[in-house]
Amino acid sequence: MHGEQDLDALTVRVYQLRVTHPTDGLGQLAARAGLSPEEAARAEGRLLELGLLQRSPGGGWVAINPESAAENLLAPAEQEILQQRIAMAATREQLLALSGDYLEARGMRSARSSIEIVEGIDNIRAVIDDLVRNCVRCLDVLVPGGGQSEAAIKAALPLDLALRSRRVEVRALFQHTARRHRATFLYMRRLTLAGTQVRTSSTLPARMQIYDGECAVLPLDPPRPQAGVAIVRDPAVLRFLCQLFELCWADGTDFGESEEAGGPEPAGTEREVLLLMAGGRTNDEIARSLGLSQRSVSRTVAQLMARLDASNRFQAGVLAALRGWLA
Repeated sequence: MHGEQDLDALTVRVYQLRVTHPTDGLGQLAARAGLSPEEAARAEGRLLELGLLQRSPGGGWVAINPESAAENLLAPAEQEILQQRIAMAATREQLLALSGDYLEARGMRSARSSIEIVEGIDNIRAVIDDLVRNCVRCLDVLVPGGGQSEAAIKAALPLDLALRSRRVEVRALFQHTARRHRATFLYMRRLTLAGTQVRTSSTLPARMQIYDGECAVLPLDPPRPQAGVAIVRDPAVLRFLCQLFELCWADGTDFGESEEAGGPEPAGTEREVLLLMAGGRTNDEIARSLGLSQRSVSRTVAQLMARLDASNRFQAGVLAALRGWLA
């Protein structure tokens, strides 16, 4: 039994014989080709499909020039492609003609109001897509809530990678608890590999995105981010939001640092920080008491909370006491 490659070779052989022996019957043609009548018939059927054979008025078959067959076979498809290209060019021209109107309307939108409300998940996504496309320098993001949904990760990752491909500097700050959520952990690692700066912190005020320091996106209802967002362009408000992000960022711990739970019992400065933290002292108070920088204290507190697998300072104190670290 012949395979597909052999059948193609046989089809070519039958075609050649039809060129040289157009009046042969099927049996004669099969004998010349060394084929069975059924194999010769299948080959002729394939040649008919390709337009390489036509019935002769005087009987038998006429072999058609391959160039003519290709022209006859492909002309309708080429005509359809040509019509589609003409339609695409006309549509592109119509859309590009709106570019000036879009830029003018976008400028008017910013001028009319420094705070814009956008409701509905589809509208929110459209606004985010527009902000990502127009972001050229930096994006700062606060991502509270620990583990993120797979749908949110799936929607965000392509936009994040698109920004990095344009060399936009991205800083993303998650909560420590996100490290214990597998999908979110893998998402943060993917961001880090793409060049995004990723940190985690114990608590975050709310979800926030700041594009190029010129536009911020804030949720209208933090527990229900799909309900709507506020697009903020007011310079004074933006300065405050940028400062808030910097404070949160300084309190975070780099994602690449090892902070696995269940580490050794703290000693030295780390133990002193733990005792003061368990006693209800703030980071500022601990820094002044121990003569350390606020940054050092924040990092130590974050590492202790991650090691204890605690989501807040009170829980960290309870877990430390249960382990006997406060004795």
